[in-house]
Amino acid sequence: MTRHLLTIDELSDDDLTELYALARAPFDDELLKGQGVALVFERPSLRTRASSATAVAELGGFATFFSDDEIGLDRRESAEDVARTLSEMYAIAALRLRRHDVFARMRAATNERLALINLLSSDAHPTQALADVLTLADEFTNGNVNELEGLRVAYVGDATNVTRSLAVALTRLGVHVRVGAPAGYQLKEDGAENPWTFARRGSLELFDNAVEAVDGVDAIYTDAWVSMGFEDEVAQRRLDLSSFRVDDALVAHAATHAVVLHCLPAHRGDEISDNVLDSPRSRVWRQVFHRRSAMRAALRWIKEDA
Repeated sequence: MTRHLLTIDELSDDDLTELYALARAPFDDELLKGQGVALVFERPSLRTRASSATAVAELGGFATFFSDDEIGLDRRESAEDVARTLSEMYAIAALRLRRHDVFARMRAATNERLALINLLSSDAHPTQALADVLTLADEFTNGNVNELEGLRVAYVGDATNVTRSLAVALTRLGVHVRVGAPAGYQLKEDGAENPWTFARRGSLELFDNAVEAVDGVDAIYTDAWVSMGFEDEVAQRRLDLSSFRVDDALVAHAATHAVVLHCLPAHRGDEISDNVLDSPRSRVWRQVFHRRSAMRAALRWIKEDA
């Protein structure tokens, strides 16, 4: 059966355990020898493209990049026909898509022959969540993700697809997750990556006040206020989210040992201040490092079941 990595929610506990182990284990760089991985990007990204291409190369394969202009999903060519074409030339496609439902259409069109990896969609960002878990484990449990239970992590700002995958991944490990966001920007109980659809070992609390959300936590996480597709809302979003900026004043309410995470790119001065992003508390570059670890794990997990 073909494996897909589309959300954290749909992975079993055994799958997640294997992925975390593969991310840290020594690897055989011949696993993808002579094989290509298609990288389809409807949305641009520095870290996602770099980590994907590097991970493929580390495993002995080669990556072929396809931009939105080249493919034009459902404009130039249907998503189904794109998937059928790719499946004749590649065993794995990693995609950064606007709409999460495209994955189901591609799976159906190829009769599950093409393994799919979600590099970001409207509903989820699972490879980022894997990297975030690995980063927190580095910081607090000497790399052991299974010992993160009881950790307190706050996400503040616009609760995006990143927040959803992060909440699912962390609460399944027993972490206490707090999400601080104003009305209209808070997590909702819908979508493919839904933090309310499974039994959690940890907890999930929602706040409409940033200070309350970060009180005493071990880590603070934030993301851009103006994500791709919302550029025409810049002024309104800055107004609505201004009290959720991660700056020195907000960080002071967290635990004295607290670290700060951001999936990048950062809009300095909006969701996070320079002082915090560049401070000793910042672990954003370790997150970048683990984007490659997470992608390498995803590829190994798919191939080891082939």
